[in-house]
Amino acid sequence: MTLLVISPDYASHLLPLATLATAWRDAGDRVVVATGPATASIVASFGFDRVDLQLGRGSNPGVIRAEEQVRAEDESLRGFFDATRRGMVETLRYQADQRSADLLWEPLTKAEQTLRVVDAVRPDAVLVDHLAYSARLGLQAGGVPYADVVLGHPTALPVGDEVYGYPAAWPAAFDADLQQLASLRARCVDVAASFTRAWNTALLRLDPSAQAVADAFAAHGPQVLLNYPAELHTDARTSLLPTGHVFLGSAVRPEEVPPDVAAWIADEDPRPIVYVSFGSFLSARGDVLATVAEALRPLEVRVALAFGVTDPAMLGAVPQSWLVREYLPQVSVLRRAAVVVTHAGNNSVTEALTFGVPLLALPFSTDQFAGAAALVSAGVGVALAPNTVSLGALREAVAGMLDADTDAAATARVLGARLRREPGPARAWAALADPLSR
Repeated sequence: MTLLVISPDYASHLLPLATLATAWRDAGDRVVVATGPATASIVASFGFDRVDLQLGRGSNPGVIRAEEQVRAEDESLRGFFDATRRGMVETLRYQADQRSADLLWEPLTKAEQTLRVVDAVRPDAVLVDHLAYSARLGLQAGGVPYADVVLGHPTALPVGDEVYGYPAAWPAAFDADLQQLASLRARCVDVAASFTRAWNTALLRLDPSAQAVADAFAAHGPQVLLNYPAELHTDARTSLLPTGHVFLGSAVRPEEVPPDVAAWIADEDPRPIVYVSFGSFLSARGDVLATVAEALRPLEVRVALAFGVTDPAMLGAVPQSWLVREYLPQVSVLRRAAVVVTHAGNNSVTEALTFGVPLLALPFSTDQFAGAAALVSAGVGVALAPNTVSLGALREAVAGMLDADTDAAATARVLGARLRREPGPARAWAALADPLSR
């Protein structure tokens, strides 16, 4: 059989999707990935075929730099980074204002291109990123069955009275003004209405007999797969998810490890490892990375820190025992880590928990707030506000999780054992094994 994977041209989206697809590859099936050129090397590293399908203005092969994007995307990214410095509500409002350009880019053109890819590849099954709205629009209009993969926190697919872009939960460390929150929610309602009108207009152009949707953000494919541990999701919200949904747990990718990094990880130094990464986008917040580095210096730990686009000089003098690189093989470091300091992006959260590592979350945007709140509720992490957190609070939070006997460490280990017993690719394969679901 042939599996078609449809992904935006972003490493953070493609990597978990490609990892899920390894179940098909390992079964001897053909895997074709439809994405843009920036992530071509990632597709090749998995041994998959690639067809060109650019689903957004921007691209990200692993570390995103605003100056390397087209002008409109460059300006949008710089505006986003500035918004994160002003706080949670300001960031979420900025992202709401950018939503159509981010998520429903050239809907008619991209929907039609998606259908041409389907006609050329003739897949037996399709995995598509839930946020690839223009591609899903084409699949829906063309009557193509597909598995809708929610890669972020499950609130990326709103249920009940949730409004896309308005946080369903956030950590107590964020002291949000009620009036500002009300204004944000109203703005997100307006954006959802506008987005839905654009979706329905394009859908009816593609298929005049199609049924318009009430909320395009809540629309989903025939099969919903959530790249998230069920143990972090409340029973109340789970009861509202689409019938037949499947929690995949995590999609832990294979990766090559440079020899010097492998040697550092394998070193017999008994000090625990603290891994620090803000992902491919938010490494731009070098001011917060510098604060984290300063907080960790006095601790008896080894630190692996991925600085991304930040000038490493901003970190100040770092101990020789630290591993500081633009990019680090995250999965390999996590296998040995004792604590993770993260922006609470979904890949970082699910991969850390797969190896039973508790997390210090410093969320900046989108579903990271809900993700960080879930870590606290599940007892596997601590969440602090990145713009206002003190050195002492950071240091205390990390030190408090370093002891393997703490509740957070013990709970994370139990969850990790469960996730490793049934990896995400196996769960995805099983979910699509029924020919009726293809």
